[in-house]
Amino acid sequence: MANDSRADSQQEAIRVSATEHVPVASSERIGSIDVLRGFALLGILVMNVQSFGLIDVKYLNPMAAGELTGLSYYCWLFTYVFFDLKFMSIFSMLFGAGIVLMWERAKADGRKFIGLHYRRMLWLLLIGLMHAHLLWHGDILVPYAMCGMMVYWLCGLRARWLIPIGVVLLMVGSGLSLLTHVSLPYMSEADLAEMAQDWSPTTEQIEENLAVYRGSWLEQMPHRSMAALFMETFLFLFLFVWRISGLMLIGMAMFKSGVFNASKSNRFYTIGFVVSGVVGLALVGIGVQGFTANDWSFEYSFFLGNQYNYWGSVSIAFAYICMVMLMCKNCLRATGWMSWLQKSLAAVGQMALTNYLIHTIICTTIFYGHGLGWFGYLNRIQLMGIVLFVWLIQLVGSPIWLKHFRFGPFEWLWRSLSYWKWQTMKKASSQLRSST
Repeated sequence: MANDSRADSQQEAIRVSATEHVPVASSERIGSIDVLRGFALLGILVMNVQSFGLIDVKYLNPMAAGELTGLSYYCWLFTYVFFDLKFMSIFSMLFGAGIVLMWERAKADGRKFIGLHYRRMLWLLLIGLMHAHLLWHGDILVPYAMCGMMVYWLCGLRARWLIPIGVVLLMVGSGLSLLTHVSLPYMSEADLAEMAQDWSPTTEQIEENLAVYRGSWLEQMPHRSMAALFMETFLFLFLFVWRISGLMLIGMAMFKSGVFNASKSNRFYTIGFVVSGVVGLALVGIGVQGFTANDWSFEYSFFLGNQYNYWGSVSIAFAYICMVMLMCKNCLRATGWMSWLQKSLAAVGQMALTNYLIHTIICTTIFYGHGLGWFGYLNRIQLMGIVLFVWLIQLVGSPIWLKHFRFGPFEWLWRSLSYWKWQTMKKASSQLRSST
C-alpha cells in the first residue's frame, strides 16, 4: 500500500509538472548565458553611472557645460568606444534569447506559454514604471517589457528569418534619425533653436538641473517623471521600439543557432571576435572623428554623428559575445581568479534584475539629494571609482546570496507574481551542501 501510494504521488507530480509552469531549476540553467548576462549587466553601469552622476545632457554631449580635456576626455573616449550601447545591445539580445528559451521548454513539455509570458511582461512593465518614476528616469525595463510583448509572436520563426527582420527593424530606427537630419534645413528657426538648446543648455538650465537632483526626493519627482514619460513615449516610438525589438529578434536567432550556449567552434568565436571587433571599432572611430571635425555641433552630432556608434555598437557587442563564449568553452576547468570571475559573473547574471535595481538604489543614494547629494560634483574618472565599488559589491555579494537562496529578491518577486504562486526562496539543506 505504501509503495502504491508513493507511485501515485510520483505520477501526480509528473502530471502536475507537465501541465503547470514552474521556474527553471538551477541544474537546467545555461551557464554561458548567465556569465554573459552578468558581464553585460556590469558593463551597463559604466554608462548609466554618467546619467546618475552628471547633468542629463552630458550623457549625449560631453562638451556641454565646458570643454572636456585631459584625463576626463580619455575617460569619456574609452567609455564611449568600448561601452556606450554595446552592453545594452548584449542585454537586449539575451532578453530575446530568454523568451525563446522559455517558449521552447514549454512547447517541449506540451504547455502553453503565452499566458505566462504576458504575465511576466506586464509585471516587468509595472516594476519598470515604479523604477522610472520613483527612482531613476533612465529605466530600461519598461521598453524591454513593451518590446517583449511584441516580439513574442515571432519567436517560432527560424533563425534565417529572425536575423533579417531584426536588421530591418534596426534600419528603421537608423532611418528615422537620418531622415530627421536631412529635414533640419526645412525646420523653423524656433525648432532649431530649441534643439540647439537641448544639446547645449544655458547656465541657468544647468543650474536648475543640478538643483533638482540635489534636492529632496519630492523635489526631484516632477523632473524625473517627465523625463521618464518622454522616454516611454516619444523616445520609445522614435528609437527604442526599433532598436530593442530588432536586437531581441537577433538574439532569438543567435540562441537558436547555438551561439549563446558556447556550442560553436573556437574558430567561429575567434573569427567573430576579431572581425566584428575590427569593424565595430572602425565605425565608432569614424564617428568620434566626425564629432571632433564638426566641433560637436548639434546639426551633425544629434542625428547623424551617432549613427556610427548605433551600428558599430552591434558589431562590438557580437565581438564581446564571442569573447565570453570562448572563455566559457576553454575555461571550464579554470582555477584561481579566472574560476572565481566566471562563477561570480554567472551569479551576477542569475540575479540580473536585482543587481540592475541595486545599481539604481546605490547610485541614487550616493548622488541625489535624499542621500549624499554628490550629483554633479564628481568628474568622469571619479565616477569610474563608483563603478568599481559597485562591481566589487555585486561580484562578491551575488555568489554569497545564491549559496543560501534560489533567487535574487526581485527575481523571487517577479517569478512569484508571474506564476501566481509564492516561490520557495531558501535553498534546501541538500542544495546548500552541494554548493559548498
